[in-house]
Amino acid sequence: MPVAEDLIAPTRERVLNPVLDGFGLSARAHEHRLLSAARPALPYLNWLGMLARPLLKVPGLGWITADPLTARAVLTDPDHFTLLSEGGVGHLWAQILGDWVYDLFDGPGHHDLRTRSRELFTEKTSVAFVSHAWDGRLDAGRAQFEAGEELDLADLSRVLVGQMVVSLLGLPVDRSRGDAAYREIFETGEELASIALGTTADTVLPPEKIAIAREVVERLTGHIDAAFESASGDTIIGRCRDLGLSVTETKGLSTLLMVAGTETAASAMARMAALLYDTGEQHRLIENSAWRENAVREALRVTSPAPLIGRSVLADLTIGKHTLKAGERIMVLTWTANNLAGEYRVDRPYIPQNRQLWFGAGRHLCLGGPLARAELDAVLTLLIGDGRPFEIVSREYGKRVLIPAYRSLIVRKQR
Repeated sequence: MPVAEDLIAPTRERVLNPVLDGFGLSARAHEHRLLSAARPALPYLNWLGMLARPLLKVPGLGWITADPLTARAVLTDPDHFTLLSEGGVGHLWAQILGDWVYDLFDGPGHHDLRTRSRELFTEKTSVAFVSHAWDGRLDAGRAQFEAGEELDLADLSRVLVGQMVVSLLGLPVDRSRGDAAYREIFETGEELASIALGTTADTVLPPEKIAIAREVVERLTGHIDAAFESASGDTIIGRCRDLGLSVTETKGLSTLLMVAGTETAASAMARMAALLYDTGEQHRLIENSAWRENAVREALRVTSPAPLIGRSVLADLTIGKHTLKAGERIMVLTWTANNLAGEYRVDRPYIPQNRQLWFGAGRHLCLGGPLARAELDAVLTLLIGDGRPFEIVSREYGKRVLIPAYRSLIVRKQR
């Protein structure tokens, strides 16, 4: 039976009563409902993932794995797996961006591109990016929050991500519109990412989707041609130019940043807050701030905002008792693989077998990983920087979205 997005009906619940919220649902239950609301087939896939250790073949979908070691082996083996053929994200984006993707995403040019761009996001530059992009807006949100006012963290996260995109890409924006301008930028990135909805079992895009996606890409990167030579070194455009990347490569990286770093970042921010509250772990973190790095890493592990990673099999190989044939597909269930380690715990040490599986692995390890960690650390400061715990007043799950996320998460300081 083929796996389709409508196998499981989406949840339409909204938790509005903080008392019922506290007694009714655990952290894992909220995460499950959030996944269900976003993409109804995800809970079904996650359940199947418990049987996919190391591998399971699913009719209509292909091979799946939720074993961390097998997942890493797949993602770090370019001789047998690729993202450029049907089933991989590179195949999807080549239809939108052009055939140059086949070289830069996984071909001979990819290693060179990664080598030249690896200094874009270091731990140091990422902290500086956050400080520069969010200066003022994050401080205002924190002041409002610490004064006892309610704060929609999900909405603020989208605004902050919009600000980050504007800052990194040097996008022209009418700053007089305030938060509305940055929400619009976020929504544009969301529109682009949504092109991938419904491609779990087939990455061939219809012509109308390709046309829409190209129009969105032009909206986001059309300014780069004129700005390339004069862009500040503080922007991604300027840094790419200074590193020797071409305009085409810069546009490609910019598009990837929009897709990989908008919804995923905003999702992780609000979901981290929900985990801290739902598990009660915020109290332990307040008592021991040395666990901050663990808290951020655990949030990324448990939420795994990009819950699936697809690859196509290039050449026959055997994994355990299973033989994978060239042309078949394999799906890494990152959310399931990462959650096998257990519930969210701020004192959980580094897990060697998982490493940073939520960011992928090998040559396609997420370039913006340090930036994501810096963003989450800044949100931690907003939430508990004054040493006082917070509570969730209400929450609403995002429905039919590519990246599972809260549509609304109202928080306030505990009274």
